[in-house]
Amino acid sequence: MPRIEVDANRCKACYLCVGVCPKKCLGPSKTISKKGYFPAEMIHPENCIGCAVCYRMCPDIAITVIKE
Repeated sequence: MPRIEVDANRCKACYLCVGVCPKKCLGPSKTISKKGYFPAEMIHPENCIGCAVCYRMCPDIAITVIKE
C-alpha cells in the first residue's frame, strides 16, 4: 500500500497538495510545526493510490511518496 510522508519542517502549509489529491488523502495537521505552520498530513491513508500528484505540486519538496 502506498503512503505519503510530509516533512513538517519543510511544509509551509500552502495546501497545494491538499487541493490536487484526487482521493482527498491530505489535510491540515492539528499540530503546529517548529516554524509556526499547520503542515499538511495524511488524513485518509487508506485512500492513497500513490499517484504522486501531491509530490509534484509541492513547491517546498516536503512530500515523499513511498510505494511498498
